[in-house]
Amino acid sequence: MRVAYFVNRYPAPYHTYIRREIRAMEANGVATFRYALRQADQDSGHPEDDVEARLTRHVVNAGALRILWCFASTMLTKPVASVLAIREAIQLGWRSDSGLLRHIIYLVESTVLASWCRRDLIQHLHVHFGTNSTTVAMLSRHFTGIPYSFTVHGPDEFETAELISLRTKIESAAFVVNVSSFGRGQLMRWSSPDQWKKLVVIHCGVDGMFLDGPMHPPSSDCRFVCVGRFDARKGQVLLVEAVGILRKAGINCEVTLIGDGPYRKYVEDAIRDANLQSIISIVGLASGERVKAELIGSRCLVLPSFSENLPVAIMEAMALGRPVISTYVAGIPELVEPGTTGWLVPAGDTNALAEAMRAAAEAPVDQIAAMGTAGRMRVIERHCSEKEAQKLKALFEAR
Repeated sequence: MRVAYFVNRYPAPYHTYIRREIRAMEANGVATFRYALRQADQDSGHPEDDVEARLTRHVVNAGALRILWCFASTMLTKPVASVLAIREAIQLGWRSDSGLLRHIIYLVESTVLASWCRRDLIQHLHVHFGTNSTTVAMLSRHFTGIPYSFTVHGPDEFETAELISLRTKIESAAFVVNVSSFGRGQLMRWSSPDQWKKLVVIHCGVDGMFLDGPMHPPSSDCRFVCVGRFDARKGQVLLVEAVGILRKAGINCEVTLIGDGPYRKYVEDAIRDANLQSIISIVGLASGERVKAELIGSRCLVLPSFSENLPVAIMEAMALGRPVISTYVAGIPELVEPGTTGWLVPAGDTNALAEAMRAAAEAPVDQIAAMGTAGRMRVIERHCSEKEAQKLKALFEAR
């Protein structure tokens, strides 16, 4: 079978799960093509993404003349489909916050995507994220007749469902993938009951880098790691405040923050204002090998998110046998079980976060190891990239 993956930006930081899914799909015998609207504006830090970049066709790199040629020739040779696509683009544009002009641009881009799909004899088009990339894919179906599906990661899609016409996208898709049961529930909210059979749960997965090989014992030192984009959702500033509480209580710990993003300045300011530079360090973007090494050298992963779906960093930490301290948010409780695989606290509660970190710091190493073993077994059962790709492959072949 010949399947094309389509993403807004690929490869990109924090999208390792897409790479893992594509490669797992190829390992399952699916001829897989990579398309994207544009290249990432920041290096991911993963050497594997250099290979992915060379394998990916980017619409904006096709050049203005080629893009205009695809649009003009499509309008001339497929007049009925063009009318339907134009009408749909206008309807989507009027309802959106991005406006009509941007949706006309999406229409033009969809003709390039359609030409690639025809040239590569694509049988199914799968998109990641239900935002602009799915809009382009939905418009392109008028010109190809190829079924499309998309994976919703949230929380952005849930928060802007009406503005991105999520209901319309679900109705026109062959099926819609959710990465957690929570995510499926959110899409049930934004679709009619006759569409619910299309909504399936296929988890993001981890690969052999995190699953193969023996488990390393947890650190006897009080060392925590936080992996995630520095943005409004992840709560790293709250983590800094919790560390300050622990230090005042006489509990010494080290924290390593891995990631980057628009909230980095706020995090740096919080660290400096609390005079915690000696115990909290920021690594920035890091390769998978570096993330793995930092997690192995830690006692726990801490991710005090305010808004999520189901973070891949949690899967990676648990695959390596590390308990997780996180929040009662979205799909996180589907993986992190308090007292068994980690600790959960109310989002935004600094004192509760500090208390959970204190419990992890004071827990015997054998207790941390037992929680890590339980977490690893749960990830092997639910989040193996090859197993999840087999489920997705079956859906592709059924369409």
